[in-house]
Amino acid sequence: MSTNAADPLAALASLPGVPEAVDSVRKAVDRVYGHRVMRRRSNEVTSEAALRGARASAALSGADWALEEVRRRTDFGGDPQARTVGAALRLSAEAGQLLSIWRQSPMRVLARLHLVAAADSATGPGGPAVLPDAPAAGSVGRPRQAGEAVDEPLIEAPLPDAAEVAGRLEGLAGLIVAGGEAPALVTAAVVHGELLALRPFTSYSGLVARAAERIVLIGSGLDPKAICPAEVGHAEQGRAAYLAALEGYLSGTPEGMGAWIAHCGRAVELGVRESTAVCEALQRGAA
Repeated sequence: MSTNAADPLAALASLPGVPEAVDSVRKAVDRVYGHRVMRRRSNEVTSEAALRGARASAALSGADWALEEVRRRTDFGGDPQARTVGAALRLSAEAGQLLSIWRQSPMRVLARLHLVAAADSATGPGGPAVLPDAPAAGSVGRPRQAGEAVDEPLIEAPLPDAAEVAGRLEGLAGLIVAGGEAPALVTAAVVHGELLALRPFTSYSGLVARAAERIVLIGSGLDPKAICPAEVGHAEQGRAAYLAALEGYLSGTPEGMGAWIAHCGRAVELGVRESTAVCEALQRGAA
């Protein structure tokens, strides 16, 4: 069994409130996976969860569109809100393609996620004109460098400098590659919280953080069919609660870290509730 020194994420699993959150999430996920609709129509539930998760993640980044508007639209290249929704949709689609790479090379996955998110915002040499508020093409798909501006409208916490970002990303990647005994919820919450704290990219760091949380939850085996969109739960709890919980993570105290992990657990449970409602609608023939 790993020691706390060798497996710091596992140590977080014993913080106050965390064991209860882990147990509650596991039971909730098991319930929705046991729904009779999941036996034959799980692909439909997965697709709907991806759409709803993307909509919710975009809402947390300032583009709070109605679900039916997201479903209806085909052009996401116009204004900043449309580009945010488009980025969230692309990330949701891409996350499932990166599961096998995450444990071996999380930095490569994060770079890919940012490249996908910013695909409609910046172009390489010879491409169409870059939009006025778009990230520079050279900043896409890599951690930000000293002096580069950061566009992350939701998070107002102090911004670590580029050197600190590089070091902490390396440390986070090392924990992921090393593996360990921490529950999936704990690992997912730490990945999410650390990326929000660092805002490692010049744009879309919030979207990337939530996509990375999703990858951990799926790849860990907790939610292998990707039907429990935590993004929905984060949005449902509201921006104020999201930011208050993040402040706990940023504090680094046992109470703050425990509260952040529990908040993420509640988000997963609300995502489960959303997909349970989808299952019920499919069973009634209403979806």
